[in-house]
Amino acid sequence: MKVGNVYTEGQAVPKEERQKASDRKADVDFLRVAESSRFKTLAEKKKKFILPLTIFFLVFYFSLPILTSYTNVLERPAIGDISWAWIYAVAQFIMTWVLCTVYVRKFQKFDKDADEIIETEIKGG
Repeated sequence: MKVGNVYTEGQAVPKEERQKASDRKADVDFLRVAESSRFKTLAEKKKKFILPLTIFFLVFYFSLPILTSYTNVLERPAIGDISWAWIYAVAQFIMTWVLCTVYVRKFQKFDKDADEIIETEIKGG
């Protein structure tokens, strides 16, 4: 394995196979793919997933500085000397990891669907 390579040696795709895949995808009319109903449906699904996730993230993220700057809500003790501000700040780290995990898993499926659409177009479907 080379340094900086994301594949291990057992998972590496042979150069000939990569070239064949590259040649097949070069033959695809991506404008036609973008106009297909399956692709538009996939794009709509992605938008319906990512927009609420982004809004939730931004609201949750920017609530901490807003609440600490303009209110006293988070200054109250929660557990001993630990205030709600500290709990909220830790919750932001947890929220970030959870959202990243959800995002990656969901988009693996979206990538698989996109590859199927491209394969269909390569075969002339």
